[in-house]
Amino acid sequence: MTVHFIGAGPGAADLLTVRAVNLLRDSPVCLYAGTYLDPEVLAHCAPGTELIDTQRLDLDQITAHLVQAHEANKDVARLCSGDPSIYSALTEQTRRLDAHGVPWDITPGVPAYAAAAAILGTELTVPEVVQSVVLTRTQARSTKMPEGEALANFAATGATLVLHLAITRITTLADELAEEYGSTCPVAVVYRASQPEQLVLRGTLADIAAQVESAGLRQAAVILVGRAMNIPATCAQSHLYDPARQRGE
Repeated sequence: MTVHFIGAGPGAADLLTVRAVNLLRDSPVCLYAGTYLDPEVLAHCAPGTELIDTQRLDLDQITAHLVQAHEANKDVARLCSGDPSIYSALTEQTRRLDAHGVPWDITPGVPAYAAAAAILGTELTVPEVVQSVVLTRTQARSTKMPEGEALANFAATGATLVLHLAITRITTLADELAEEYGSTCPVAVVYRASQPEQLVLRGTLADIAAQVESAGLRQAAVILVGRAMNIPATCAQSHLYDPARQRGE
C-alpha cells in the first residue's frame, strides 16, 4: 500500500499528468481539497472510490484517514492543488506517515503560476528584461515568514514576483511593492486558473487592488508582478535562438 501525493494542477480535469490519472483510477481511496479543486477531477477516480474532502480537516485527522487506509491495505490518492513542491504541507504530512511506517511517493503537477502564465500568454523570463522568478507568499493569518524573506528584499531584485495566498492583502502589498517596482508596474491576477470560474484582472500596482476589491476575490488567486506582464512588441533576442549566433555543424 502507498499514499500517492498527486499534483492536481490548477484545477482543470484535463491538466493532470497521465501518471496522475492512472493513480487516481487505481487508488480505492482519494483525499482531496474541495476548496480548490474542480469536481471534474474526481471523475478520473473509479466507481466506488472512497472520496474524502479534507478542506475542514486538520493534518492529524487527515493522517488518521491515511493510516486507516494503510491498515486496510488500500492505496490512497492524496490530491494536492497545483504541485506538491510548494505550499502543500507535504513535509508535515510525510513526517507523520514516516512515524506510522506508511510508505508514500510523489507525482508532480502543473503549478498554479504556470497555468496563470499560460492563460496570460506570458513568458515570465524575457531576455534583458527579467531572468528570475520568485515564488513566495505573505504573512497574515498564517505561519510567519522566515527571517530575511521580506517581500521588499525580493522586490529589490526586479524579478517577476508570483504571490500565492496573498489576495486578501492586495492593497497593502501593492503599496509596498510600488516602492521598488514603481506604481506603473504591470500586474496580473488570475483567479481559479483553468477552472470554469476563471477570472483574469490586468492592471498596475496603482489600480489592481481596486479591481480585486470590485471583483470580490478572497481566495484561489495568483498575483503576478513585473515587467514581463507587459512586454513591448520588440525585445532582445535570446542568445540560444538568435539568428546571429554561430552554430556548429
